[in-house]
Amino acid sequence: MDQISGFLRQFWGLWLMLLFLAIVWWAYRPKNKDRFRDDAMIPLRDDETVEEKNDGRAS
Repeated sequence: MDQISGFLRQFWGLWLMLLFLAIVWWAYRPKNKDRFRDDAMIPLRDDETVEEKNDGRAS
């Protein structure tokens, strides 16, 4: 078991690079583009709803 763990420890940089590349690939897939665009607008939607409620009122 020690030999196997010692052998796998040599490749920790490779494993981390593969994990990073997989996350980047997932994030830049065209399928996720609309989802991320909608998620990015969440803070602005909250501001829009507050503005709609305050229309016609003096600030």
